[in-house]
Amino acid sequence: MPKVKQDDIQQFLDKVKKMEKGHQLDLSSGEDLSIGIMNLISMEEHFFFTYGKTQDKKYLDLLSEVREMRKDLLKRIIKDYEGEVWCISKHLLAASMRLMEVGTKSLTKGDNKDAEDLFKKSYQLYSLFWGLNLGAVKVKDVKAETKDKKDIEFVSEDKKPKVKGSVSIFEKMSELVQKALDCCKE
Repeated sequence: MPKVKQDDIQQFLDKVKKMEKGHQLDLSSGEDLSIGIMNLISMEEHFFFTYGKTQDKKYLDLLSEVREMRKDLLKRIIKDYEGEVWCISKHLLAASMRLMEVGTKSLTKGDNKDAEDLFKKSYQLYSLFWGLNLGAVKVKDVKAETKDKKDIEFVSEDKKPKVKGSVSIFEKMSELVQKALDCCKE
């Protein structure tokens, strides 16, 4: 696995610290809020399937109410988005939550190898969500280099690409987000 350069990590941590000082970001609260949003997305799915099974319209009303709440809360995290980033963000959280749930079921069945693989993928998607929404990477700057690797340009405070590297976007974002989350205190 390619190593993340210390400069990459430091630039990302500096950005997080600057945002925290300006009260633009409370990453620990944001992390909690993102998990709450994941659960609201899950509730939307359950109301949809319950409606499908029962045809009882009250489940559509509940789905609608939960969806409005989820949209309102998602705005607290996703401040600046272009194109499909809003929808991508929602789906990254939803996919992360589902993979986490399937991983937990595998763990319960004793299939630790499958659980670890699913948890890793879940965390990679979750990290990509934060990378996109903290502005650490811009979608338009991610260009395919090979089937499995991407050319990633990380963004500095002045919005100019600073660091370019040929690694998996998931590997890069997982390491950067882990460092940012590790440095946050409640």
